Amino acid sequence: MQIQYYFEIIGTGLFAISGALAAGEKSGQDWFGVTFVGFITAIGGGSLRDMLLGSYPLVWVDDVNFIYAIILGIILMRIFYKPLQEYRKTMSLFDTMGIALFTILGTEKSLELGVHPVIAAIMGMFSAVMGGVIRDTLTNSTPVIFRKEIYATACLAGAILFLVLHNMNVPRTLNFIISGALILVIRILAVYYKWSIPKFKMS
Repeated sequence: MQIQYYFEIIGTGLFAISGALAAGEKSGQDWFGVTFVGFITAIGGGSLRDMLLGSYPLVWVDDVNFIYAIILGIILMRIFYKPLQEYRKTMSLFDTMGIALFTILGTEKSLELGVHPVIAAIMGMFSAVMGGVIRDTLTNSTPVIFRKEIYATACLAGAILFLVLHNMNVPRTLNFIISGALILVIRILAVYYKWSIPKFKMS
């Protein structure tokens, strides 16, 4: 379980950075507001997933290291805030790394809890994107899943690949790396080339 644990700690810190950066962009935010948004962004998706699956206690309640990861992420954001602000796409990069990690972790955890693979893939995607949805809602921004660019679809693709490789008995660590890398590649290419899902038209 070591790789899953370390990935979840890293993913939590990355999401905390992403949330704190988004909150820091809003004028008038104090330390509490920035920390709160970073915290909710980091634990929101995973907590909702665990509650839906009936998995208690919640991970961050049971292990204080997740709180430390959030605090460290927020401190790092504050230290490097100005250079990060100069490269706004950095926030998107932190967010992308976070969703890649949380998609695979969420999918695997759902499988371990005995749900159907289809539900596991959905839960993996859900745990990855909901932190960003909460972050955008709290900062009065359009949630990223409602924007043009490919986001949740990349998570779903990575979750499906993880399930396929899992059924093929690909070593766990290698599966984590390959499936997470697919999400990273899709997201980076989607942002760079402005890929988007066709619009839903009522006609």
